[in-house]
Amino acid sequence: MSRYGPMYGPDITFLGVDRCDVADPATYAGADVVIIGAPFDGGTSNRPGARFGPMALRQACYLPHDGSRPSLALRVDALRDLRVLDAGDVECYSGDVEGSLAAIEDAVHRVASSGAIPLVLGGDHTVALPDARGTARAYEPGRVSMIHFDAHADTGDIEFGHLYGHGQPMRRLIESGAIRGDRFLQIGLRGYWPGPETLSWMAEQRMRSYEMTEIVARGLDECLTESFRIALDECDRIFLSVDIDVCDPGHAPGTGTPEPGGLSARQLLDAVRRICYELPVAGMEVVEVAPPYDHADITAFLGNRVILEALSAMARRRKDDEGGPRWDPLQPLLDGR
Repeated sequence: MSRYGPMYGPDITFLGVDRCDVADPATYAGADVVIIGAPFDGGTSNRPGARFGPMALRQACYLPHDGSRPSLALRVDALRDLRVLDAGDVECYSGDVEGSLAAIEDAVHRVASSGAIPLVLGGDHTVALPDARGTARAYEPGRVSMIHFDAHADTGDIEFGHLYGHGQPMRRLIESGAIRGDRFLQIGLRGYWPGPETLSWMAEQRMRSYEMTEIVARGLDECLTESFRIALDECDRIFLSVDIDVCDPGHAPGTGTPEPGGLSARQLLDAVRRICYELPVAGMEVVEVAPPYDHADITAFLGNRVILEALSAMARRRKDDEGGPRWDPLQPLLDGR
């Protein structure tokens, strides 16, 4: 069902964590997080190359790949304080969109059903459909909401003659009933797509989309706080989708559909940390990292750090819930606590 990189990269795991096999639940029994590669970019509308994203995200780090990453800010080592495993890559083929998506959804659902958090390395954003649907299927219907970072709404209907692609997964998710439209929060939208017809459909679903002009005017923290209230209303868990093109191309050039004027790398890392510390995350994905268009691995490094921020925040949340001294972001680094 899965393998480590023979398709699109070297035979490695994420920063050296232990391996598991999605087909054998015993290998990830008791895991907190299972990483799954989804090297699929058959849904791209502009520049392909995100199929190489999982490989880049696994290895983009200048530190030893020894399964350890202590966080200076959060005072945890997520790769050791949590049981994080890597299930390798789902076999995906650009010529078989539906078959690839079905295989990804099966892998994600198996992991979510075990009680672990599936963390998917994309791939283009087409994989949001199987990622979020596979996660939501493991829980009570209608109880998983979505927080979606992206430059684009990805709510198109039929694009280039197809129902499936990286511009349509959010519409397919809502249509399928996996995620409620009125519990679908989008952050970072900007640019010149979609058009009025698609925006009208989004309004009918009662989606909440924070365009960059609103984020600049109100502040990202205020927009996040509001989105958290909506996401947790009648929902118990969150699926977090991070399209790396939510960042300005100056911070993330290696992506298929870059759009100027986005978040900074710092804003994205802070937002992901806050979400995974404050909210009950059931599943997550980082998508649209396309190494062929990257410069000096800027985008791959950012994507890798998005994952580490998420894991570190999850580890800190658990530590605080267990009754230890709560994390204080203003705590001096060298005060010994």
